Formats: sequence, structure tokens, C-alpha cells
Amino acid sequence: MQNIISSEFLTMITVGAKITLVQEGEIARQMFFIKKGCVRVWFNNNGVDVTTQLFFEDEAAASLESFLYGEPSQFTIETLEPCEIAVFNKADFDKLLAEDAVFKDWFYQTALQKLLSHSKRLLTFIKNKPQDRYRELLANQPQLLQRIPQRYLASYLGITTVSLSRIRNRR
Repeated sequence: MQNIISSEFLTMITVGAKITLVQEGEIARQMFFIKKGCVRVWFNNNGVDVTTQLFFEDEAAASLESFLYGEPSQFTIETLEPCEIAVFNKADFDKLLAEDAVFKDWFYQTALQKLLSHSKRLLTFIKNKPQDRYRELLANQPQLLQRIPQRYLASYLGITTVSLSRIRNRR
């Protein structure tokens, strides 16, 4: 990302933990590049927070449909840790997408990678039992156990905190 987007298009911010970057129902006008820290994407399902994505260093986070099409965001984006974030606004995004072939290719590749990642995650939810999802998380993303509070991990795995505790105790 650093080599793709000139620093003239990015605004660096430092924020604490539990800071809302995009509120569910708002129109997302910014994309965020995580330099340091962790960000979660979640939505409210009848009073229950459902964590759908977790972003870490060197990843881009956005409520993409809202950012691209100006629709109200279906998600809240908030920091879980103190973060250093490069903020990229919509007007600059549109300008680069229209005028810069390297940026356009980077965005296409990044979006395609995210689509494939989401498809794989959806298939995991359909095919695997909760304990299998937890085992896969341990194998592929063990750092999450150190950085993410248990309630958010449980939500990310699609289970309750009680179920997560039982699965962890069985190991």
C-alpha cells in the first residue's frame, strides 16, 4: 500500500482502543490502512454484536459497499487496540481509481483477495463445527488468541463465549 498510494493522499491518525471509525448506518467516506493495532468490523444483530472481520498491521479496512456506493454502512468499524492508521478519503480514491492504472490494479487484486477470503470463511461456517473452526483459527491465526478479547473471538467464530470456553478447556 505504501508504494501504491502517495502520502499526499493519506492522513495519519493515532487513536485509542474502542474508537468508532465508521458507525453502522452512516455512509463510509474513508478507507483505513492499519499501520499499527487491530480493528474489528461488526454489526448489531438484535442486540448482539457479531464480529465479521478483524484487521491488523498492513491491512486495509473499510465498509466497502458503503464506501464505494454511498449507501449506509451495514457495519461498525472500531479499534480494539490503540492504532496508527493512514486514512484515505473517497474523493482521492475515486481520482486514483480513474487516473492511476497501478492503483486500479492494486485495488482489483486486493478486492479479489478479500472476496476469496470471505468465500472461504463462509464455506468454513457451512461445513465445519465450531471446534473445527477454532482449530483452524489456532493453526492459521494463532496471534488472534493473544490480541483479541475472548468475547470478540467467540463472535468471530460464530459461537457464544461459553461455547468457546468449553472448546478451549477440552484442548
